[in-house]
Amino acid sequence: MFVLVEMVDTVRIPPWQFERKLNDSIAEELNKKLANKVVYNVGLCICLFDITKLEDAYVFPGDGASHTKVSLGFFDDILIPPESLQQPAKFDEAEQVWVWEYETEEGAHDLYMDTGEEIRFRVVDESFVDTSPTGPSSAEATSSSEELPKKEAPYTLVGSISEPGLGLLSWWTSS
Repeated sequence: MFVLVEMVDTVRIPPWQFERKLNDSIAEELNKKLANKVVYNVGLCICLFDITKLEDAYVFPGDGASHTKVSLGFFDDILIPPESLQQPAKFDEAEQVWVWEYETEEGAHDLYMDTGEEIRFRVVDESFVDTSPTGPSSAEATSSSEELPKKEAPYTLVGSISEPGLGLLSWWTSS
């Protein structure tokens, strides 16, 4: 089971990262510290989901780095294949979103699955991929390959929203 956890941490940003955007530097440091690590009373942290609050940054005596208190949530890389959507579902090419064709006694209603909306889903599978760097094979060394290697997430969850009560939270909450 997957749980979104909100945490608070103070992040140290070294001076050589001051030229970057603060959010980018903080996200990188938090992922280095917590991604793919097991945290007591939380479980496996996958990666940073969102930074919800940034407080003032401080520079302490004897340390040139900034220290910023951050509230954050963790997760990324959830795949819900089309066959695991509420059925019947179709892809709307014009809107570039999936649509659940919800049937009632009054007729069919199109419920759009807009990007960025919160969903409730069930985890049906997980995959771990070894993303450690490897050297070129002898076949690759002799041929000139113009293809860039495909980047994969180290940990991915496969979800389903095909059961009643799952899907966009807005579908199941009263207005």
